[in-house]
Amino acid sequence: MGMTVGIDLGTSTSEIGYLKNGHPYLIPNTEGKKITPSVVGLSPTGELLVGERAKAQQIANPSNTVIEVKRLMGSSERIHIGGKLYSPQEISAFILRYLKGFAEDYLGERIDEAVISVPAYFSDTQRQATKDAGELAGLRVERILNEPTAAALAYGIRNLEKNQHLLVYDLGGGTFDVSILEMFDGVLEVKASAGNNRLGGTDFDMRIMEAILNEVIKQHGLDLGNDLKALTRIKDAAEQAKIKLSDEPITLISLPYLSSKYGRPISIEMELTRGLLETMITDLLMSTISPLDKVMHDSGYSAEDIDIILLVGGSTKIPLVRQLITDMFGKEPMMKVNPDEAVALGATVQAGIKAGLFSDEKDILITDVCPYTLGTDVVIDIGGQLIPGVFDPLIKRNTTIPTTAKKIYATLIDNQEKVRIGIYQGEENIARDNEFLGECELQNIPQSPAGKEKIEVEFSYDINGILKVKGIILSTGESINITLDTSNKVMTPTEKLKAQEWIDNTWIRSQYLKRINVLLENAEARMASVGEENARELRGLIGNLKEALDANEMEEVQKWEEALTDFLFNLG
Repeated sequence: MGMTVGIDLGTSTSEIGYLKNGHPYLIPNTEGKKITPSVVGLSPTGELLVGERAKAQQIANPSNTVIEVKRLMGSSERIHIGGKLYSPQEISAFILRYLKGFAEDYLGERIDEAVISVPAYFSDTQRQATKDAGELAGLRVERILNEPTAAALAYGIRNLEKNQHLLVYDLGGGTFDVSILEMFDGVLEVKASAGNNRLGGTDFDMRIMEAILNEVIKQHGLDLGNDLKALTRIKDAAEQAKIKLSDEPITLISLPYLSSKYGRPISIEMELTRGLLETMITDLLMSTISPLDKVMHDSGYSAEDIDIILLVGGSTKIPLVRQLITDMFGKEPMMKVNPDEAVALGATVQAGIKAGLFSDEKDILITDVCPYTLGTDVVIDIGGQLIPGVFDPLIKRNTTIPTTAKKIYATLIDNQEKVRIGIYQGEENIARDNEFLGECELQNIPQSPAGKEKIEVEFSYDINGILKVKGIILSTGESINITLDTSNKVMTPTEKLKAQEWIDNTWIRSQYLKRINVLLENAEARMASVGEENARELRGLIGNLKEALDANEMEEVQKWEEALTDFLFNLG
């Protein structure tokens, strides 16, 4: 059995940790840093780059560099890089494979399993996509942990003796979550969660970018909206300016030779103050108040009930965030937890708990909640008029998980033979206004008058936020069971196999593959028809050629290409 680790797969950065002597530690990457940029790229020679090296080429090679892929997780979007299209899971798998690789080198042990954190407000689809990415990277992902819960766990493992109410405000690069937890007698119980999967530091960067682009228009009369290289440089400058303004009242944005006009280079210089930045992003920060109000209402707590406020995520370093929280709760947030590392450390603690690495005196029990309401669509009778498509909740948001809920429904028409069970998550009264997760169909209902046959629908929501649905015809006991593998909506099994091959076999990414791909395909196609002895020799030649491709060594590729060609020619 290999080790189990904790991973924070973030929008901007990712971290991986392990447990040693009851304490979580982050593992340094190949550059010796604990924090790895969540960036994937292909070099001009076709080499796969992840982390610092990928980020370093972003400005020079933006079309072959992918950032902020987490925002696309669970979607059907495809990412174009190196002349190929990839799903968000595949790009995320490259990041996870890199984390796994340098962690194994550092520890000198094989890593088989990971606890991966996700935003508390991630949908079922996004959670499944995260598990998919882990599997593609060669990791068994049996536990998905909500990021605010992970951060609270990083704090709680060192404060088991305390009884406190915690509020975790998690504002990262691309997502926002807020959770309220109660800690007592070694139990960490989530009371309520809310958030926004489309709000984070990236949105603040965009506001600064807009200001820079407007300044370019003002000074030079030039619109750079379609200049990819210029936009990449501007985004990098915006991010750096944002970071500097967390510590300084003013910063200078200087971008020499940003573009050209009439064949002459243009540059831009502008000062940005903290006050101006705050003006730009105040509306974005104020939008976090609604989720804060929601968790306070759902938990039944008042501001006075909150003992500890934890700020998590790099964007909480912005002074205005701290001021907003202080004004709202009448107390300053605790600054002893590193906002960049807390989630990964908490995921690592959970990995240690799962692996049974804690002593009895350090036992801690975690309970979490379902962040969304889950239900089905039904037809209701209002004054004799049938209204279809009404959302009927089975599991209400902020219900403690794991949980199971059942409801009994009746057939709608005479001799109805089947019933469709639509599955949705959200808070709207009309089903189609919520997120559609999937459906199943229960058949062979006995022919009976309308309303006589009863159908029991059961929703089971596990600790990873994955939903299982069961439908039963009560009169016959016939049933249907499905686990909502919503990842299949964005990746078919065939696509998964191809993705796994791409991630596992680095020779596929060689710059020399295109010229000999047909040769390899012909050789592998003939393997089954040339006899055992020839097949063994053919397999060896193919293996040698792939090793040469993996090393990207032209002379070796040519050598084994010629050898394989000669062998196939002699076979006739």
